Amino acid sequence: MNSVVFLALLATVGTWSVTALGAATVVFFKSPNTRLLNLMLGFASGVMIAASFWSLLEPAIERAEARHGTPAYLVATAGFLCGAAFMWLSDKAVSCARCRAFCTQGKENERLNRIIMLVLSITLHNIPEGLAVGVAFGALQNGSTPEGIMGAVTIAVGIGLQNFPEGAAVSIPLRREGYSRKKSFLLGQASGIVEPVAGVLGALMIVYVEAILPFALSFAAGAMILVAVHELIPECQQNQKDQPYSATMGIVTGFAVMMLLDVMLG
Repeated sequence: MNSVVFLALLATVGTWSVTALGAATVVFFKSPNTRLLNLMLGFASGVMIAASFWSLLEPAIERAEARHGTPAYLVATAGFLCGAAFMWLSDKAVSCARCRAFCTQGKENERLNRIIMLVLSITLHNIPEGLAVGVAFGALQNGSTPEGIMGAVTIAVGIGLQNFPEGAAVSIPLRREGYSRKKSFLLGQASGIVEPVAGVLGALMIVYVEAILPFALSFAAGAMILVAVHELIPECQQNQKDQPYSATMGIVTGFAVMMLLDVMLG
């Protein structure tokens, strides 16, 4: 196996493991620590926003300019918008499937449908995240620089951090619905199993079709920005009245840490 593909596999197995850790909280708690989860979601949002530019968009523009083909700004913009559109369409598909299931099934199946759609939506949400990690590691195939490695690692760390509350977001509601702790944990961690698969596919895509690397990096950036802005930031701001700056400081700190690492190593 190509070394960068193997690294992508290791990284996404790591992000999946963090999902499993989040799902494992169902064994100890009936509900998660809201303040801690808000801080983690905020920190992950800041990391992902910063990484989207310094670790994905900026290298995408540089590589597109080096090819002397399609203008770099067109490649980066098209890739970014396609990544965001992919996440939006995925979310729409899950929402439509959920509405259809609730409309066509009776009350006796409503609970099962709700559980299925919860697991499905988070599983689908994890696919572009795995692709983003795979693309970031696949970009290292032509030479590993300290900033390139750190960029790929921080993307994996940021995604891993936000996977922790996602695992809990699946397992804890399942437990409340009457499932056993074991089954709740198994279903919760299973929502992240697509990330290693998507990560390997993303890395292989870059290794064997290098010409699409600038577009793929921009695509991953668009997907990550949409996830951060549409899902993570609103989620971590839910208890803003009780904890007005908890999540906000997490976002600022995550962005600052990622920016510091990229600029310092760059």
